[in-house]
Amino acid sequence: MTNVSAVGITVPMWVRWLNIRNYVAAVWKMSQVPANGVCLRDQMPMVNTMQSRAGWYLLSVLVILIDQSTKYWASASLVYGRAVELLPMLNLTLLHNRGAAFSFLSDAGGWQRWFFTGIALAVSIFIVLWMARLTTGKTLLGIALALVLGGALGNLLDRVFLGYVVDFIDVYYLNYHWPAFNVADSAITVGAILLIIESLCHRDQSLKGEN
Repeated sequence: MTNVSAVGITVPMWVRWLNIRNYVAAVWKMSQVPANGVCLRDQMPMVNTMQSRAGWYLLSVLVILIDQSTKYWASASLVYGRAVELLPMLNLTLLHNRGAAFSFLSDAGGWQRWFFTGIALAVSIFIVLWMARLTTGKTLLGIALALVLGGALGNLLDRVFLGYVVDFIDVYYLNYHWPAFNVADSAITVGAILLIIESLCHRDQSLKGEN
C-alpha cells in the first residue's frame, strides 16, 4: 500500500513538472523567434528608441501645457502694462508681443505675425522629423529638441489664435529691463544652449575618435 500511495503521489508531480518545463520551453522559443522571424532581443534597441521618442514628445507637450497655463493665468490675473514685483530684479508684467522672442520686431506693421508663424511652423515640422530619426543614446539632443519644439509650438498657438504672444516675465537691473518673455521663450533658450553643448561634446568625441 505504501508503494502504491507513493506512486500515486509522485506521478502527478512529475506530470506537473513536465507541463511547466514544456510551457517554459515554448515561451522561450517564442521569445527567440516570434511570428515575424525576428528575435525579440534584436528588437530591444528599437523598443528603447521608441520609448525615448515618446518621452521627448511628452516633454514638448509638458512645455506647451505649462506655457499656455501660465499665459492664461497672467492674462486673467495681471493688469496690462502694470508691473507686479515678485522678487528683487523680477517683476510680473503682462505685455503683448507681436514680434519674435524677446519682443524682436514687435513694432513692425503687422506682417511679422504670419512671417513668424510660418517660420515657427516650418521649424516645428523640421524638429519633429529630426526627433523621429534620433537613435538611442541621443538623450541630450532629444531633450534639447523637445524644449525648442515645445517653446515654438507654445508661441505658435498664441500667434494663430491671438495675433500676438503673451509675455509676462520681466527681468531688470536698476532702470534697465530685459525684453519681457514667457515660459516658451525660456524653453527655446535652454534648448538652444543644450544644442550648443551637445554639438561641442559630439565634436570632442569625433576628435578623440580620429586620434
